Amino acid sequence: MPVSRILLQPEMIYHIWTHASGSENLFRSEENYNYFLQKYTQHIYPIAETYAYCLMPNHLHLMVKFRSSLELSTLQGFETLEGLELSKKFSRQFSNLFNGYTQAYNKMYSRRGSLFIPRFKRKHIDSEDYFTSLIAYIHNNPVHHGFVKELSDWPYSSWNSYLSERSSRLAKEVGLSWFGGVDEFVDFHLKMKDVIILFEG
Repeated sequence: MPVSRILLQPEMIYHIWTHASGSENLFRSEENYNYFLQKYTQHIYPIAETYAYCLMPNHLHLMVKFRSSLELSTLQGFETLEGLELSKKFSRQFSNLFNGYTQAYNKMYSRRGSLFIPRFKRKHIDSEDYFTSLIAYIHNNPVHHGFVKELSDWPYSSWNSYLSERSSRLAKEVGLSWFGGVDEFVDFHLKMKDVIILFEG
């Protein structure tokens, strides 16, 4: 019996993650990371706010809130969609992101075939505790995997954007206000630094 898929719905927040198919890495160079973020802005920013992200060599984590039906109605191809059709369209945007990145990656490294696992994972964020812990989990991922010792040392996550005064497409005002400000945001992350909580599965 097929496993039911979690529907992606407007104004709902989700943890989305995926990883490489097999033992390869998704990202081999800074150019790869930057290109993926460019494609992310192209495909995902129009349909969702991003609260947190982290790109790791062989996997990635995203925390997004899909935009309202009213906002989406102004986008080409979304004007009349609702329900299951809209959920499929959201999923298609992510597929376009992953497939577009794979094509460029394959061309750069003279490889063939799929790069990501067939279906990206998703989970609805349905509690305040989950929301709070997930942001810290995503930002602490490079520390937990042993790539860096300090959060700020990993350049391919939204952590540094949260602490920067520069404008960004990240919905950091929402994230910071959720914690009560920058100091509280940082304190919570540091408390969670040595706590490994798994949000996958």
